[in-house]
Amino acid sequence: MTNLAAFAHADAPLFLFHLLEYAGVPYELDVEALNERWSHPSRIDGWSQLVIKHTGTEIERITSAPPSGVWAMTEDGQVRFEREQSHRRTVRRENRAFWLRIANEGDWFYKGAELGILVTRGRLMTKNFRLTRRAKDWIAGIRSHYHGEAASAKATAEIEQKAEVAGFKFL
Repeated sequence: MTNLAAFAHADAPLFLFHLLEYAGVPYELDVEALNERWSHPSRIDGWSQLVIKHTGTEIERITSAPPSGVWAMTEDGQVRFEREQSHRRTVRRENRAFWLRIANEGDWFYKGAELGILVTRGRLMTKNFRLTRRAKDWIAGIRSHYHGEAASAKATAEIEQKAEVAGFKFL
């Protein structure tokens, strides 16, 4: 989900080039043509994505989590589940978003835990790289559908001892 523009679907994914290199398969790439195609403003459709993480310091077991699919935002900033879906391209308007849940019931809230990825049309950052009001409403709205319960002292101790590599926690 790194390049959301429609024209990017016509190009081979970056992963394929990694596989070709790993396998020692020779290939040629016209970088100038690729850059021209990817940089042309008329070919860029406006998509944004947010990776929503848990920012609190408490450790809790997740008791309910919002399902993946299309979500809708009301004019007052409330967020509600609209329908199951597995592809972001079905989102047509800026008051709709595709939510890909990562953290599910039974998983843990801990600082930095990835809850999921939200993809929507339109910009979610200002030109000064600040989150827009709409972005903050999406984050609060999705986050409001997650609930948890405090972990026992034993579970907290076990989670705090889990492996952490390069700043990422693996649970």
